[in-house]
Amino acid sequence: MLTLNARPQPVRIAPAETAVVVVDMQNAFASKGGMFDLAGFDISGAAPAIDANRRLLKAAREAGVGVIYLQMSYKPDLSDAGGPSSPNHHKELGMVMMRERPELAGRLLIDNSWDWQIVDALKPEPGDQIIRKSRYSGFCNTGLEAYLRARKMRNLLFTGVATNICVDATARDAYMLEFWPILVEDAMNHSGPDFNRQSTLWNFEHAFGWITRTDSVIEALHMEAAAPLPA
Repeated sequence: MLTLNARPQPVRIAPAETAVVVVDMQNAFASKGGMFDLAGFDISGAAPAIDANRRLLKAAREAGVGVIYLQMSYKPDLSDAGGPSSPNHHKELGMVMMRERPELAGRLLIDNSWDWQIVDALKPEPGDQIIRKSRYSGFCNTGLEAYLRARKMRNLLFTGVATNICVDATARDAYMLEFWPILVEDAMNHSGPDFNRQSTLWNFEHAFGWITRTDSVIEALHMEAAAPLPA
């Protein structure tokens, strides 16, 4: 067991029971020319979040912590996106933009498109798990819960985008399902005004989970690795 410095108090976790859940670190949300950028969102926070993820994932893999990528995606025919009776049809940014801007039809978050791809700096490695999702929460109609239960993973370190949308939705569901959600605040980027980020962090610190930072996770993992074995 290791002690992770976090807010509102430290958390005791076992690396073998822990996974880093990388939420939607795709060109759509983090790259120039991607969906968020085309929509006019400020993506300047994506670069430092990518760097934090790169450092965190290296340490996690070396420590035997699981790495799970969530990837927002739709089939080319949009059959899994929800029709007019679905709120996703009316509210999800990619769906709205592809209807309102015909030149973007078939380009945003569509399977195997550039927009859909995980950013080059964070490409999954052998042993990592990729879970496709078509709604904000990574637990909605996916195999994420079963994957975690089968491996007895209960502590989930969340990174990615957007702090206030898909990270929030997935981490809230994790809490409801009796997993321990821990948000790595500097390894995430939000959408919209900064108060969106602040609100999510406040909610998790006070009601849904814990908040930590990349360097705190890396330090805890290194201390665990350096600890002497019991006699």
